[in-house]
Amino acid sequence: MSKLNWCLSACALFLLWATTVVAQPAQTFKTLHSFDNKDGTYPWAALVQANDGNFYGTTQNGGDMACASGCGTVFKITPTGRLTTFRFHGTNGSQPFAGLVQAANGDFYGTTFSGGTSNGGGNCANNCGTVFKITPGGRLTTLHNFTFTDGGSAQSRLVLATDGNFYGTTELGGATGAGTVFKITPSGTLTTLHSFTNGADGGLPIAGLIQAPDGNFYGTTWTGGTGNYGTVFKITPTGTLTTLHRFDNTDGALPAGGLVQATNGQFYGTTEEGGTKSYGSVFKITAAGKLTTLHSFLGGADGDTPVSLLVQATDGNFYGTASYDGLHPNFGTIFKITPGGKLTTLHNFDSTDGSYPYAGMVQATNGEFYGATFAGGSSSACRFGCGTVFSLSVGLGPFVETLPTSGNVGAAVRILGTGLTGVTSVTFHGTAAKFKVISKSEIETNVPSGATTGTVQVKTAKNTLKSNVFRVTK
Repeated sequence: MSKLNWCLSACALFLLWATTVVAQPAQTFKTLHSFDNKDGTYPWAALVQANDGNFYGTTQNGGDMACASGCGTVFKITPTGRLTTFRFHGTNGSQPFAGLVQAANGDFYGTTFSGGTSNGGGNCANNCGTVFKITPGGRLTTLHNFTFTDGGSAQSRLVLATDGNFYGTTELGGATGAGTVFKITPSGTLTTLHSFTNGADGGLPIAGLIQAPDGNFYGTTWTGGTGNYGTVFKITPTGTLTTLHRFDNTDGALPAGGLVQATNGQFYGTTEEGGTKSYGSVFKITAAGKLTTLHSFLGGADGDTPVSLLVQATDGNFYGTASYDGLHPNFGTIFKITPGGKLTTLHNFDSTDGSYPYAGMVQATNGEFYGATFAGGSSSACRFGCGTVFSLSVGLGPFVETLPTSGNVGAAVRILGTGLTGVTSVTFHGTAAKFKVISKSEIETNVPSGATTGTVQVKTAKNTLKSNVFRVTK
């Protein structure tokens, strides 16, 4: 049994590990909040920065004690650490493992691992979970109750696709019980696109999907494939699935974190186990399925069990977390890895500032990273600490983020940033675009005629802010 599977089953976990401290100029780590069970317990997923500049996330447990360990929460936290909580109460969902995605209307969409009103069946305990919508003010609407036949026990974040629908995965359920890929409309009509068999096509997809500029979705399955070590797959919006790679343990095993597409067009991800010492790996893979292992974790100071999604920062490097090991044995690390595979440990958790960072990080538009740890922190309400929210600065400057990151000429684009009220121009790779400033953290625009693939630039009286590569698809 893998460490992650053991933790998922037990939820009161651990003994584990981290990584080597390398001095970084202007590096600052801050614990912004320690959960105390009443406001949430055990944040599992990465945060999302919303159009109001704040961060939104979920905790797996805590909050409303209608459930044995608390039904879990959705929370908002400001960049300075002020937290507001919404509590699930079981019938509207419980155990929200997954993070949130914000739609253009400002509402957030997510999934819960259990709860809801369907009796479910199969291997779903306490019902099979839900898909929900929640407003920034905390008004929640259940869009779908999983029944096991159409999926169950979703752990992954939804992706908002270019067709306006949401796509996601469930760990369990479907035709054989080995998980599904599904599409759901904003109003709640769900279509199961693929049921995994836990055979050659993979099984138990616990990571989310990403949509590439080619319109297809890419993801990973935790098991199945060759030797039951998991797979990387591509699936079309209509449900045609192609397995791109089957892990064989030497190149990694149990890819729990999913994929991120880099500016070079290739995909990067992590595996929970496998590699040289079976402590996990970082890999890259092309759209055609050619995989390269960039780093095999060695345990101890190098870190152990990376289960989080990587994020490519504005410096071109990738940032992530290892769940265990490090200089303060067993509590986990934050690392940086170059596209070529050189890894540097940036922070070693010591439990007082958090432990077991299962969630990945998000780079905010102020240049800093924000993340959460599953346990640790200052509260004694949980045996191992109830978890934390933290920030990490490595000296990177502010930038703008485009949502989405690709689109046709004429497509609507939201630009998120900091201090945008004084914007004088917006250009797509040098082509001027008309724009509307919505707030100090959001601009609305459209891809202008003549635009080509490249960075989006936003000029203010004081700064020129750049995005990562925006791909003009037509």
